[in-house]
Amino acid sequence: MNINQLSEKTVGCPYCGELINVLIDTSDLQQQYIEDCQVCCKPINFIISASLEGELIVSVFSEDEAF
Repeated sequence: MNINQLSEKTVGCPYCGELINVLIDTSDLQQQYIEDCQVCCKPINFIISASLEGELIVSVFSEDEAF
């Protein structure tokens, strides 16, 4: 049975600056998706990756930022 590995991370919204907690599915570390901010409801672009040491990296960008 394949169980998704979830990791909770805290990120700062690129729009309102509030810190929000998000659940990241660590079974796919090369993912990109959009999730609305829980505070201001604006769409945040998430890029999930891993460092060379295997640590989870969560990068967030606003819609108008290049990534």
